[in-house]
Amino acid sequence: MKTDLTLKLEREIWLATVKQGVFGCYEVTIGQYGRERVDFMTMDTKGIFRCYEIKISKSDFHSSAAQTFCGHYNYFVMPRALYEQVKAEIPKDIGVFCEARFRDGTAYEQAPCVCVKRAQRRELTVSVDVLKDSLIRSLSRDVGKQVHSGSPTLIELYNRELAEERHLSEYYRKQCDILRGQYENLYKVVAQTYGEQWESGPGKDFADSI
Repeated sequence: MKTDLTLKLEREIWLATVKQGVFGCYEVTIGQYGRERVDFMTMDTKGIFRCYEIKISKSDFHSSAAQTFCGHYNYFVMPRALYEQVKAEIPKDIGVFCEARFRDGTAYEQAPCVCVKRAQRRELTVSVDVLKDSLIRSLSRDVGKQVHSGSPTLIELYNRELAEERHLSEYYRKQCDILRGQYENLYKVVAQTYGEQWESGPGKDFADSI
């Protein structure tokens, strides 16, 4: 099971990298029957692949689990404290993303991570077709999980909430129109009963009461 910190870094690297013209997927298995898996991979409209390996501790960084760096650009994603501990061990061409910081050194709570070490371009270790097919299969897998779960996607959930808010807004607008009409009718009745100057005349006490 993934830790809260791993989930947080997953979300932050998505927010920091996926935008118009960039497509990303978590846990991309390389090759149809491959054993290597990239924690997060993106491909852009220029055909550039970027791979991201998430590490949350020093033991995790030194684990025997394969670090699948098969993109044009490759990165670690890790807490800044861990980066300070292991930065001397990170290969020159591997970049690093860490959480964003205020000037005083404290971390942002809801900000995406930032690149603190740039990656250098590599030659691909597998073909573009293999990477593209791997990305498509993994995206299809995630969609399949979502469909079989029976749960609405986040966008669908937000759309439902937005529709409900619009419905409530329309309901309250109509209620305001009804109340405005009732007030105008009451105003006419009072004006007919006490005259047009009723607010400054005998009807003033009544006006104050409403």
